Amino acid sequence: MDFTYNNRELSWLSFNERVLQEAQDPSVPLLSRLQFLGIYSNNQDEFFKVRIANLMRLDRSRKQRNRLLLGGYTPAALLEAVSRRTERAQEAFNTAYRELLREMERCGIHVLDETQLSDPQKEFCRDYFASVVSPRLVPLILRKSVKIPFLPDGNAYLGVKMTCDKEATTRYAVVRIPVSSACPRFVMLPSDEGRSDVIFLDDVIRLMIDDIFFMFTYDRISAHTFKIMRDAELTIDDDVSKSLFERIAEGVEERRYGSPIRLIYDRAMPQDLLDVLVAKLKLKPGMLAPGERYHLMKDLMKFPRVRPELLTANPEPLRHRDILPFQSILKVVRRQDIFLNYPYHSFQHFIDFLREAAIDPRVESIFITLYRTAEHSKVINALVNAARNGKQVAVLVELKARFDEEQNIEHTDLLQREGVRILHTIEDLKVHSKIVLVERHEGSGLRGYAYIGTGNFNEDTARIYGDFGLLTSNRGIVDDVRNVFGFLMNSHKRYRYRQLLVSPYYMRDAFTELIDREIRNARKGRRVYIYAKCNSLTDERIIDRLYAAGQAGVEIRLIVRGACCLQPSVEGMSDRIRAISIVDKYLEHARLYLFANGGDEVAYIGSADWMSRNLDRRVEVCTPILDRQIRQQLHRVFDIQWNDNVKARNLADQEHNPYVEAAPGAERLRSQTALYTYYKEESEK
Repeated sequence: MDFTYNNRELSWLSFNERVLQEAQDPSVPLLSRLQFLGIYSNNQDEFFKVRIANLMRLDRSRKQRNRLLLGGYTPAALLEAVSRRTERAQEAFNTAYRELLREMERCGIHVLDETQLSDPQKEFCRDYFASVVSPRLVPLILRKSVKIPFLPDGNAYLGVKMTCDKEATTRYAVVRIPVSSACPRFVMLPSDEGRSDVIFLDDVIRLMIDDIFFMFTYDRISAHTFKIMRDAELTIDDDVSKSLFERIAEGVEERRYGSPIRLIYDRAMPQDLLDVLVAKLKLKPGMLAPGERYHLMKDLMKFPRVRPELLTANPEPLRHRDILPFQSILKVVRRQDIFLNYPYHSFQHFIDFLREAAIDPRVESIFITLYRTAEHSKVINALVNAARNGKQVAVLVELKARFDEEQNIEHTDLLQREGVRILHTIEDLKVHSKIVLVERHEGSGLRGYAYIGTGNFNEDTARIYGDFGLLTSNRGIVDDVRNVFGFLMNSHKRYRYRQLLVSPYYMRDAFTELIDREIRNARKGRRVYIYAKCNSLTDERIIDRLYAAGQAGVEIRLIVRGACCLQPSVEGMSDRIRAISIVDKYLEHARLYLFANGGDEVAYIGSADWMSRNLDRRVEVCTPILDRQIRQQLHRVFDIQWNDNVKARNLADQEHNPYVEAAPGAERLRSQTALYTYYKEESEK
């Protein structure tokens, strides 16, 4: 085993266990803890459909099965280690869920099953079933000679067993639990005053199971939940006669029929029913995972808001101090750079920036990259409005954004119908950068305005994701952004960039040189440090340079929310490297890189993590912060987060995720709360 690096998969599981810690934290409002269980469950499902599916493919490959992965694991050994880790975490999840149910009952919130209902509640469920649920049900009878219809993942199912003693017959069936916005997973029941009674949709169906199968004769009937997970790999056909758009659309459709990789079932399910499902779905023994009564627990994120006071109350986003109401944002940006930190600052500033550009008669063109947008996107609406106002609008919609492919295909269709020019996604590269260019007639020519950010142009997630954005009219940065769009329109043509770090061609070398410069300055006795904040740190070459920098005397502080393959605080290897992770009510999503640079600090923000895929296989953009005041502000933001002693965990021990303890005499500091206070004070100056 190689102890130089943490394994990426195991490190990611450690991150999700930090999410689970939030559900276990009694200081978090009760129903928000329930939502964290839903977030944990959703994360875990995606992990299996993507990362575990990939490991299983490696293990099946003769060429890859003996390959050593990061941390010194073979695919088979890593699958075993992941299995042990996830089983342990699932036990903790189940314990946390049961404890939350007890606490909810003490607050008058009761999650009932079909055996606990009063007569009026049963009558309500019968009516609800008849009017809402029954029209959406399609029961499937399982027969030996008939192939089972395809069961998509992303659903929970009831496996049904009907036994008739007199005829000595047993029948089996499957019923999909038809969750939708019109038929939610949780149903509010009529309740006594002071109580809030809720029932799973699963149990409404169980209550009415006799009505579903009334045409069959049986003495006993039972229904047990299961869910199936399928490989989420997107396979793109290499048929050159089709456009990439067509091939991705077909690949998304084919992914619905991905190979099954895991069946999670109610451990109380009768063995014969389980055997029938395994045979029909053609599953192998290693794909089976016994579980509790309910599955697809990501739906806990949508648990009814029965007691709003038991949910985290996030303060309203702030207006940036330099952007006044009903004032031209372009005019402000012409005068100075504007730094935005969501969700503390309002994302409406960015929407207003686009809306102003859409109707300004002197604006000629708008270019933007879109990765993930809101379902009913104000950004898309602003771009459509710009096209209707005669602007040249060019949009690159990344069709390969995992799990958002369908929505992005729909948005592409909409934009094309409105006359927007669609820049074709690059087949071998994901465009993950978050950039905008607005070109406006001023004086004798065009002046550019640029936005470079760390997060998606999505007004929904901007309320809960921590991200940075820079609005600037700096000519050097604007010219570089213009060249990035030139590359996206002509991917065979390479450009040189004076200010921006752009992958896949230049960013890795630039970061390596910035780290190596700190090493050289350390040898010269100058002040040296590297402070980095990112989502994941998994690239071996970057990690090796950080190890070398630490050993040369460079102080390195890392804030890594997710997977961190670097091992900090190891004697003789990484003594001068410390690393923490912050998991709190907002998802830490910003990327920030600070280098001492011999006393003339340089700072970059952007879309790239220190991961191989970001540096080598994606189009990413990081921008320098040239405004000294904004650099100082970013340093202050990093310091606030670095000193968190409430929600920060020490990444030197990813097995247990211990919280960072406050220094003797130090006040408790929760960085997300402190940052809001900091920006509020700034806005009031």
